[in-house]
Amino acid sequence: MNLSLAIEMFHFLRPLWLLLLPLIAISWWMARRQNRKPAQLLDRIAPHLHKALTVGDRGHRRIEPIDGVALLLALACLGAAGPTWSRVPDPFVAQTAPIVIALKVTPSMETDDLVPSRLERAKQKIRDLLDLRAGARTALVAYAGSAHAVVPMTEDANVIHPYLDGLAPDVMPSEGADALAAIALAETILAKEPTPGGILLVADALESAQAGQMAWPEGTSLAVLSMLPPGTNDPGLDAVDIPVIEVSVDDSDIRQIDRQLNAAYQRALTESGNQPWDDRGWMLAWPAMLLALLWFRRGWTMRWAHLWFAAFLLVPVPQARADGITDWFFTPDQQGRLAYDRKDYDRAAELFQDPTWRGWALMRDGQYDEAATVFHRVETPDASFAEGLAHIRNRAYRDGIIAYETTLERDPDYPGAAENLALAREILDYVESAREQSDTGEDRGIGADEVVFDNEDERGADTEIEADEDSGGELLTTDQWMNTVDTNTGDFLRQRFAIEAAQQAGEVPQ
Repeated sequence: MNLSLAIEMFHFLRPLWLLLLPLIAISWWMARRQNRKPAQLLDRIAPHLHKALTVGDRGHRRIEPIDGVALLLALACLGAAGPTWSRVPDPFVAQTAPIVIALKVTPSMETDDLVPSRLERAKQKIRDLLDLRAGARTALVAYAGSAHAVVPMTEDANVIHPYLDGLAPDVMPSEGADALAAIALAETILAKEPTPGGILLVADALESAQAGQMAWPEGTSLAVLSMLPPGTNDPGLDAVDIPVIEVSVDDSDIRQIDRQLNAAYQRALTESGNQPWDDRGWMLAWPAMLLALLWFRRGWTMRWAHLWFAAFLLVPVPQARADGITDWFFTPDQQGRLAYDRKDYDRAAELFQDPTWRGWALMRDGQYDEAATVFHRVETPDASFAEGLAHIRNRAYRDGIIAYETTLERDPDYPGAAENLALAREILDYVESAREQSDTGEDRGIGADEVVFDNEDERGADTEIEADEDSGGELLTTDQWMNTVDTNTGDFLRQRFAIEAAQQAGEVPQ
């Protein structure tokens, strides 16, 4: 979490415990004052006798057992008050902000002062960011003289990779570098998201006129990844009033971008979230236990040491397992939660014993079939609803429908279950209807060798669609491209961007 946000949100869950702090301070002061009385009596003796009778005394500056006891009680009091600055993560809500990446695709980005080129290095950085944000919602926008949505919001980075590879300057329909159009398009995409998001502009330069007009969108984080070699400046990037991160040889720039773009989202989750606050009082138990070890020291409140020794005998010591000393201090579920927070979802799924958390870890790792299997074993409406999500993401729409029906059987008022059930049925009906329409002789397609649909109901017959070599280079309509699966994403994007540019100019019917 952002440090300034954590400081702003810091508070105590049980502040009444803090009323004991003045009492602890008064008791400490009185005890220290009482311990100084023998020394005060010696002040009436002659100085040379006083010096001879005093051995190793450092007066009130000497650390005494009461100091450790007071500090220990203060730590215990603060821990009992429940310090917190964040909420418990909601497994049903992504903890990473949705972002739109706007990539500049112009001839200047093909300069090779960054190996292999600025554009290829930018693509590498985008892939690293997608890996860092595994499972988070991300969209891709490309811009030159005009801005175009390459991939809409998706949680699957594998969908973005082929389209990212196909981006090149010759794909863009017009020359130029309209960064404002890219930001406007990104804001339109983020407006459909239920939570605040971020915009990342990946560019090697900004026009000075546009840099002055570039404002921080309300409720949205905005950052620029500068694709310039070290020591190179751009007037537009220098003049812009938003964070500009310089590209680095390691992943430090990517991590800084992730923190920057996640700030507004974390603030929204913290301020308006429904999850309970995460009690961090346990963190003060560690220094308190270290202080308690001083009670075993000879002359340091020995009576307390006896009490701690008795308590130590009553507390069972966890048996070490083959996994290592970590098991002495953390349960498997706690270890799984630590891995989950580090976004190591595969390791988290191995560690979790709680089936619900294990299922969500598998879901975040993209193992949808395994996640659905785990959720299926838990007989609760939450688990069947999560099972339905896993099936839908795995494109197993029939199994998803069954899971949502099970959810409604267990809890007819479960939020979102009825809506998701209706949507899953519509998707399945659309797939099968498209299958039936393909049997009516509508065999005109471009670039597709074969189209396969879910057809468990045996509706229609198998049909192969062959490419039409006589289509020439004429501009295709949007519907024709939507029925096309082309292995060359660059050609696909070139045609699609040309259609969009023509539609914006009013040359092609919508």
